[in-house]
Amino acid sequence: MVKELAGRLAALDPDAGAAVRVIAYFDRLVDSHAGLETIVRGAAVLSGCPARLADDERRIHVRVEPDGRRHDEAPPLDAGWLHAPVVIDGPGALWLERQGPAGAVDAMVLERASAAARSVLERTRGRSSTHTDDPAFLETLFDDQAPEQARLHAARRLGLHGSTPARALALADGTGAVEAVIGSSAVPATPVGARVGIGPTVAVLQLPASWAGARTAYRFTAEGTERDPGPRGVRFDELGGLVLLAAAVGPGSEPIPDVRAIQHAGSAAPWVLLTLEAIAATTSLRAAATVLTVHHSTLQDRLGQAEHLLGWSVHDPQGRLRLQLGLALRRLHRSASPTARERSTIEQSTGQR
Repeated sequence: MVKELAGRLAALDPDAGAAVRVIAYFDRLVDSHAGLETIVRGAAVLSGCPARLADDERRIHVRVEPDGRRHDEAPPLDAGWLHAPVVIDGPGALWLERQGPAGAVDAMVLERASAAARSVLERTRGRSSTHTDDPAFLETLFDDQAPEQARLHAARRLGLHGSTPARALALADGTGAVEAVIGSSAVPATPVGARVGIGPTVAVLQLPASWAGARTAYRFTAEGTERDPGPRGVRFDELGGLVLLAAAVGPGSEPIPDVRAIQHAGSAAPWVLLTLEAIAATTSLRAAATVLTVHHSTLQDRLGQAEHLLGWSVHDPQGRLRLQLGLALRRLHRSASPTARERSTIEQSTGQR
């Protein structure tokens, strides 16, 4: 609908059509819970000039060139450049490195990009990840392009010391959290039973790698419901070779026949997916029947119907492995990688392929 409107407006007024596309672009970023760097990148690409988010008080400094490359080393800010505050009466601002006055497109980019950046701060403010009073520190802590001193400062503000092991968490709303690991236990950062991807335990300065691992692990999680059965919490350290599957499955990937077969089987009856998940996750039919709270003979009947729908037997090791891989691939297709999602969003808006 927005695309059609933008096309019609472009025929009448090119600037108006472009402005509508800018609105739609940043709305998609907000909906996908994009981070600060992605928002600044969008501003740079859409405006055709370097863009930066600068907030000395929070130690945020993200600068992106119009070709999409991050490049924080830059000349001092020029008061004559186009800019808009991120937080009303706050010190931070989003800048376009271009002298004013602003045209219709630049003005809309500034308005929507600054609002999107503000939404990042607002949606994470007060989240109980650690002892933090400002969510911008998490953005810095997980950013491998941020200077080391800035990340150490962010860690201290989050209650983490340089010698304290920690791990990143990827949450269901697209945001992240971090928890300290003391000995063999972690300081809880999420409610018990929350849907979460858990990154490996690392030193504070390696948290960007843990964050990447957490996002990968999250893609293997499920809602734990009848239509989306599976684990709600997944640890990256336990994925092993399955990580290769995550790298191979992106937004444009076509499901293999086994995934389609599982989808087809699941559409036949509400109990099929739960049955297949229980079979894949347990060591015997009796154990699966216990998980499903059904009689062993009932499970035998259901499994026979499920195998008929699948087109292969899951009683032998090969068929069981095939089922496990098919279910993992199904979850990957249902949970797109954040990085891939960001890339897809910017390509849609700029016409890149």
